[in-house]
Amino acid sequence: MFHALAFEVVAIVISAPLAAWITGQSVVSMGVLTAIIATIAVAWNMLYNWAFDRLQMSRGFARTYWVRAAHAVGFEVGLILIVIPLIAVWLDVSLWRALVLDIGLVLFYLPYGFLFNLGYDKIREGLMTDR
Repeated sequence: MFHALAFEVVAIVISAPLAAWITGQSVVSMGVLTAIIATIAVAWNMLYNWAFDRLQMSRGFARTYWVRAAHAVGFEVGLILIVIPLIAVWLDVSLWRALVLDIGLVLFYLPYGFLFNLGYDKIREGLMTDR
């Protein structure tokens, strides 16, 4: 729980000012938007994985490399389809512009997630060995 909350809070603190600078919107507006998107992503993740697990139980397929690749692509496509209209309405831009902005968020989150988790693991490891 702490990991997920810290991940999202740090991401919003970093991405909101950056998104505000890129879009010309206020930091508050972009902070709220990124927080809403993060909440949607968490909810979508739970729903998507629940549905995936049910599908696997009913079809009996193995979680191979290709199944996991399709799983990841399906998750991202679903999330894009959910948040693009939200971004377009929130920022009063076209769906195309919203897609471009969302791609920018994805390009931020990929290295951010990697670096955050590396740092989190190092800090956690240090705390656990000090005990």
